[in-house]
Amino acid sequence: MERRNWSLEALSELKYIDSLDSYEKAQQLVYWNNKYFSSNEITDFDLELKDLEELSELFFKNIKFLQDYRATTKDELSKLRKLKEFAKNK
Repeated sequence: MERRNWSLEALSELKYIDSLDSYEKAQQLVYWNNKYFSSNEITDFDLELKDLEELSELFFKNIKFLQDYRATTKDELSKLRKLKEFAKNK
């Protein structure tokens, strides 16, 4: 029962995180990953099929979000560096 409660808590937190704005969402996803996967594996989840499918969908949706967020952040940093170089040369 303890593992089931842990699994439901993780799913509930992931649902909440999915509703946040980009910056907060990215930060909370890192925290969520560290909390639930630092000493556990995906096979440790004890969920019904419906809940497991939802967890899987959210998990992969948020992996895609993090990849896109990383690319966007990288582009923004590159633009800032160019602007900083431009400002130095003026």
